[in-house]
Amino acid sequence: MSRHSQNGPIYEVEGLVIDLYTPTVSVRAVDGAGFYVAPGETLAIVGESGSGKTVMTLGPLGLLPEGVAVDLRGTARADGKDILSMSPTDLSRLRGGFFGVIFQDPMSALNPMLKIGPQLAEQARRFAGLSATEARKEAVSLLARSGIPDPEDRYDRYPHELSGGMLQRAMIALALAARPRVLIADEPTTALDATVQAQILALIRQIQKEDGIAVILITHDIGAVSVLADRVAVLYAGQVAEEGSAIDVLTAPVHPYTRGLLASVPDFRSDNATGTKEIPGIPPNQAQLEPGCRFADRCELVQPQCRTHRPPLVKVGAGSVPHRVACPVVIAAEGIVTHD
Repeated sequence: MSRHSQNGPIYEVEGLVIDLYTPTVSVRAVDGAGFYVAPGETLAIVGESGSGKTVMTLGPLGLLPEGVAVDLRGTARADGKDILSMSPTDLSRLRGGFFGVIFQDPMSALNPMLKIGPQLAEQARRFAGLSATEARKEAVSLLARSGIPDPEDRYDRYPHELSGGMLQRAMIALALAARPRVLIADEPTTALDATVQAQILALIRQIQKEDGIAVILITHDIGAVSVLADRVAVLYAGQVAEEGSAIDVLTAPVHPYTRGLLASVPDFRSDNATGTKEIPGIPPNQAQLEPGCRFADRCELVQPQCRTHRPPLVKVGAGSVPHRVACPVVIAAEGIVTHD
């Protein structure tokens, strides 16, 4: 595990399968995937849009798309408690207090009809057990901590009166209002300019360091991963293709999909990079999945067995943080040492 491994996982998902149903189609959004994160650690879950990152992370918490039926199986534990067997009331309490979520679109969490400050204060009263006076002070403090200037004034502003960057900071303040132990950041820098993106990432890193909370970063932004992550899980078509320390995954990737992701990022691993390379093809239709490796149709190294057998995650290398890869073809071709 990471430098924080002595704490043990605080949020852990194993063998998760999530099927989403509409009146016309069923989609296997997550297929036997899992992850864990420890207190004080930042886990990045990486993959293309539609790979299942958000559904895998937020699905066990009941935060799934509206208008679809859900069949969810597997194991999910928060601080050792079985989430999937919880009553709706207990799950709602856990979701509001134990977990804080920074959503991709702040307006999906902030009520546009209410002023920002009272929304934060209500969250602090409900889940942190503060009085009305204490909750107001806490809300102003959270706005200030999140880098919002003149927090007393912003307390009485409506969401539409703030810029995109300030809205995302308010979203972070709302996520922290219940004093969570796990902070989930779902594409927190989407639609922000580069300067504001860097500020938001620095803020999340500062909060993680100061509070010692676990952070899960859901993203397709490799730059954000390199800034924040201790460990990385690479997700493809609802399955984990590779996982390990950020150093191992970003500088010594093994799975062809991980290598393709990194090759598509300009100047990421080398100052002398000459260009980028797109991954050929498109992700599989998860409503019509075939057996075998999900990446087979896009892989330049595909072998016949790749289309018939699902590759298991195998530990490679002997580092203190397990580095696991689901590609026996590369492991064999490159003579990579595996470990039980």
